[in-house]
Amino acid sequence: VQLQASGGGLVQAGGSLRLSCAASGRTFSSYGMGWFRQAPGKEREFVASISRSGDTTYYKDSVKGRFTISRDNAKNTVYLQMNSLKPEDTAVYYCAATTTRASTRMSMYDYWGQGTLVTVSS
Repeated sequence: VQLQASGGGLVQAGGSLRLSCAASGRTFSSYGMGWFRQAPGKEREFVASISRSGDTTYYKDSVKGRFTISRDNAKNTVYLQMNSLKPEDTAVYYCAATTTRASTRMSMYDYWGQGTLVTVSS
């Protein structure tokens, strides 16, 4: 599966952005999906993941209540709605697909999209 992330940009603290990740192929619904991010000088980290059907989600503690992951299997797309953004959310955000159930572990993901940059100004 090929993944294409979009929706990044520059936003002020407290603002919102919605990231999208479009997947190619006809088997999108067979993949658990995740969002990860990498801030400058830091390691890539888990942000959120969603099960194949969308009924189970996981979040990094620091984004709970602010970010929402969702998916539309008919459109082969996974989303990350980000509200109440903070400067520490600044990072390149990556979407990824796993053939297993949704996971918080980066090593479980087989396919990665290119990143989309999110910059939150204070």
